[in-house]
Amino acid sequence: MSVEVLVADDEAPALHELATLLSADPRVAVVHTASGGAEALRMLERGQIAVAFLDIHMPGITGFDLAKALAGLRSRPAVVFVTADDSGAIRAFDLEAVDYVLKPVRAERLYRALGRALASVAGGDQPDDETIPVTVGSSTRLVRRAEIRWVQANGDYSRLYTPTCDHLVRIPLSELAERWSGAGFVRVHRSYLVHRDAVTEVRLAGSAPTVVLAEIELPVSRRLVPSVRDALLR
Repeated sequence: MSVEVLVADDEAPALHELATLLSADPRVAVVHTASGGAEALRMLERGQIAVAFLDIHMPGITGFDLAKALAGLRSRPAVVFVTADDSGAIRAFDLEAVDYVLKPVRAERLYRALGRALASVAGGDQPDDETIPVTVGSSTRLVRRAEIRWVQANGDYSRLYTPTCDHLVRIPLSELAERWSGAGFVRVHRSYLVHRDAVTEVRLAGSAPTVVLAEIELPVSRRLVPSVRDALLR
């Protein structure tokens, strides 16, 4: 896939750096540049751009404003935010950005974001896979819901467990249970949410019902046994 991309940033050095890095990638046919939101919107409305790399803080029309405007386009490009602001990841997630890259930008990180964006474009009308912004050291990463095997409550937070690591996010387990009920996640306990495909064994008889995943055994609340049985054994 060789595509046209747009870089929008009101800081000339950052604009030049991103355009140079993206021009060197063989997956990119043309790099369009815009030094402001209004100019970027005019380019995006032409419908030829597959991926938009947007700074957040631009005078007038911001990167967030642009992302909202793109939702109304017939051919919506994938959006990647490239910013020095590490506090906007939650809002970026709400605007369906495919990635959130923090400045100063490393080439390999930018190329990885491009890959995610192109995968999103190629996916077309495939079912949405929600992404969750998580903090990793001094950067923000978007974790795909499909990577998550189980979730543990931690007060007003939840800990997301993937096959390789775990991440603490400021979202209550009750909210995730409701939001992800149609995506294969099952509430087994007031403290645990599991994806049914991760469950290898179900033990609901006896005084201590559990579900077994490859890496852990989790308790099942007695009051939830009927719903867990229906969700996992039907």
